[in-house]
Amino acid sequence: MRRDHMLYLMLLPVIVWFLIFSYLPLGGLQIAFKQFSLFKGITGSDWVGTKHFINLFQSDQFLRAVKNTLVISFYSIVFAFPIPILLAVMVNEIQSQGYRKAVQTIVYLPHFISVVIVAGLVVSFLSPATGVVNNILSHMGVPRIYFLTQPEWFRSIYISSNIWKEAGFNSIVFLASIMSINPALYESAQVDGATRWQMITRITLPSIVPTIAVLLVIRLGSVLEVGFEYIILLYQPTTYDTADVISTYIYRLGMQGARYDVATAAGVFNAGVALILVLAANRLSRKFARTGVF
Repeated sequence: MRRDHMLYLMLLPVIVWFLIFSYLPLGGLQIAFKQFSLFKGITGSDWVGTKHFINLFQSDQFLRAVKNTLVISFYSIVFAFPIPILLAVMVNEIQSQGYRKAVQTIVYLPHFISVVIVAGLVVSFLSPATGVVNNILSHMGVPRIYFLTQPEWFRSIYISSNIWKEAGFNSIVFLASIMSINPALYESAQVDGATRWQMITRITLPSIVPTIAVLLVIRLGSVLEVGFEYIILLYQPTTYDTADVISTYIYRLGMQGARYDVATAAGVFNAGVALILVLAANRLSRKFARTGVF
């Protein structure tokens, strides 16, 4: 430590940040096991054990939120997770450097647009009166649809717009992994007469399997953490049946209903399931892909 004291000094702000914002708040998790009162405080509130957890699992709204979270996360993994991989492979196949840079800039750009702006664009495009989508449907003789008030449309709107926003930026990791592949493999394949498709399926994709496995483990760890900000900007009471997820349920319960103890219990449940999923996914990744996060 004396020899590398400058490196430790550089690390100190990060350690302090984690202590203050990640470890110190863990003490507040005891609220989940107490009948919390603002006047008594955390330490003065009475212990109630697992009462709040029992109430949660007896609540239809909470079970609906868990179901919606799992369904949206499952659809996101099935439809949204492969898109950055395909996009990275397609960008890698572009021969012109100028055209490749232009494509990368265009597909990366939506990531840097604020979620509030993206939600505003979605609302504008899908407006039943002036939206582009409904104008096109109207010209085709289809009745105008108020997409954002119909539960059956919410998941498709959320996932598709999220793909548009994040797919390009998420492809950076896969593209970097592709760029690290030994060029001699492609040269040998060309000498043997392999086509571009054969090189993609026999060299490119198998070489980035470890990267895919690690990112899939990380994604499974956040399976119960569906984008809170984006959903709360798009959903409304008429779409709660398919749009209300655990994070929005906790927000309404804690911030709007002042049920801090029950909301904390829901958060503890969320974190516990996420931990189990990460451990299970990491173990499966190590078994089948021979790589993992830890």
